[in-house]
Amino acid sequence: MSIHISQTAAERIRRGLEQDNTPQGGLRLGVRGGGCSGLSYVMEFESEKRPDDKVFEEHGARVFVDLKSYLYLKGVTLDWQGALMQQGFTFVNPNASKTCSCGISFTV
Repeated sequence: MSIHISQTAAERIRRGLEQDNTPQGGLRLGVRGGGCSGLSYVMEFESEKRPDDKVFEEHGARVFVDLKSYLYLKGVTLDWQGALMQQGFTFVNPNASKTCSCGISFTV
């Protein structure tokens, strides 16, 4: 299973990497303990992948995921929501049995 990147999320990833002056890099997705549902998504731009990362590329954008986080992120679709009152990356995670209302944490 792979991680899917929507067209709008890919545009935001590419824009963020250009602003960081690292257009060859990618967005690191990860999972850590915490949040109101038990696990939280973490993201940051990075200039290159780490040795054991899985790399996913779609619509010209790359996502780096460490092997431990991949267990919780298999099949995720990363999207971008750009509403007037709220904007940011959103996750459609088929592994999550419960998510919090803000969409930043989840339970498997």
